[in-house]
Amino acid sequence: MTTHAPPWGLGRAQAGRLALPLLLLLLLLAFAFLATEALAHNVTLGDKGYIEEVTGPKPLAFLYLGAKHMVTGYDHILFLAGVIFFLHGMKQIGTYVSLFAIGHSTTMLAGVWFGFGINPYVIDAIIGFSVVYKALDNLGAFPAWFGVQPDPKAATLIFGFLHGFGLASKILDYGIAPDGLLVNLISFNIGVEVGQLLALAGILMFMRHWRASPAFARQAYTANVVMMSVGFVLMGIQLSGLAFA
Repeated sequence: MTTHAPPWGLGRAQAGRLALPLLLLLLLLAFAFLATEALAHNVTLGDKGYIEEVTGPKPLAFLYLGAKHMVTGYDHILFLAGVIFFLHGMKQIGTYVSLFAIGHSTTMLAGVWFGFGINPYVIDAIIGFSVVYKALDNLGAFPAWFGVQPDPKAATLIFGFLHGFGLASKILDYGIAPDGLLVNLISFNIGVEVGQLLALAGILMFMRHWRASPAFARQAYTANVVMMSVGFVLMGIQLSGLAFA
């Protein structure tokens, strides 16, 4: 079974139906650029203050912070939902989720350890773009528009790397102490994976009931257009923060 093709088989006529939503997205993007700087780079002040002040190994605290970041990270969860949207069977789902986990774990750990981060607004805008990309992939837009289907596994891994840089940038922005860094960093990463599994469990439970509905194919098209719209808005918010920072 093809893991990334939508059940309706988007053709050129249906791809043309995206024209109006895309025009509306331009308006949403313009609106997003009006967002305030506070919306552009929202940071949990309590968590930031704790990380800035704490020193030494605190594995349980950082495990909790990692899980909390993933569970409340709507951009990560949206991308993850898009990745598994049309996947069936735990083997397929496990393969894609593992690729995403390998990607973001690698760049998160390496980024913090070597002190390499990307401007938070830029990397969060790229993460927003990953949601747009996955929604378009689910809609079958790439074969219809460009005559080529990008490798979904490679895309999942690449975007995993980019999501990891987002995590690394936030941790570096918190000013994590070098004392106990390795233990805290590994604990945070484990927490991220725990949070990802919790989020994945909730998504799979919802998807299982939704797929049983006879209206799933029709609603799935709309859901992915909405997902694409949200991704564009997230991009606009971050780019507005970059412009007015």
